[in-house]
Amino acid sequence: MNDVIAKPVDDKQRDRLVRRFGTGALHWLDGLPGLVSELTEKWGCTVEGMGPHGQTSVVFHCRRADGSAAVLKASPDPALIDAEGRVLAFWASTTRVPEVYEVDAKRGGILMEAVEPGFTIAEIGTVPPMEQIIALINDLHSVGISGSERWELHPLVSRVNFLFDLWERARTEGVAADLVPAPFMHHGHALARSLAWEGDNAVPLHGELHPGNILDGGVKRGLVAIDPRGCLGDPAYDAIDWAVWKAESLDEIKERCVVLAAGIGVPSQRLFRWCVAFAPVFATALANRGRADTQAFRVAMELAAA
Repeated sequence: MNDVIAKPVDDKQRDRLVRRFGTGALHWLDGLPGLVSELTEKWGCTVEGMGPHGQTSVVFHCRRADGSAAVLKASPDPALIDAEGRVLAFWASTTRVPEVYEVDAKRGGILMEAVEPGFTIAEIGTVPPMEQIIALINDLHSVGISGSERWELHPLVSRVNFLFDLWERARTEGVAADLVPAPFMHHGHALARSLAWEGDNAVPLHGELHPGNILDGGVKRGLVAIDPRGCLGDPAYDAIDWAVWKAESLDEIKERCVVLAAGIGVPSQRLFRWCVAFAPVFATALANRGRADTQAFRVAMELAAA
């Protein structure tokens, strides 16, 4: 067992997993080195280093037997990994997601293509041209799925309820409790629920299409989406982060909504209402990360009150 596998996470990542999964994540982390060793032996690959961890998984950079680069992800929740593998399969023909090589649904491991150069848009820190975001969203939404596959996707309202429950807990347990009024979160949740129930134009949604989940795939590949939380619903939902991220004013958000909405075929006012609904979530995230003194926080709070 190499040193990377022997001690795979730091205290920060350990805390993330405990917040998400409870203290049971600690027991899972104790067994993680053994799990990764078993999966790499089973799949014929070698761990070369750590990848960027998310809220629900631990990620390793690997090398397959044929010399190609890969990413191995493991999670305390095998159902999340199983769902990710199945949802990525929906979009395999688009090249807008990584190719999936192997999935162990019982033990919660997945081996995927390593997209190059592979920096996330969040790491790059620059808002891509809206045309590129529109093209990505349209490619994801236009894929044909069968009736049985549609049943595998949760309705958008379920995703909305999960997220607002999660972020209300984050608000009350963090510094945001004193900065983001509870009614903002409650009203945002109600508005998001109403938007999630409306309309008959449901499409397969990525469900978590924020800057940390989009990779730069270079000139040939374009933007590539990772870590889907697949659901079925309003196409406007996948554009929310791109209307808001790094916007300097409410007017800029409205302008982006017009461009994005026209590109993906939804009413601009509907997309703006989605942004208003999720504004307290954005504000809570910023406050809890110590960014309550930033323009981004002020814009989020203004948007929440819109």
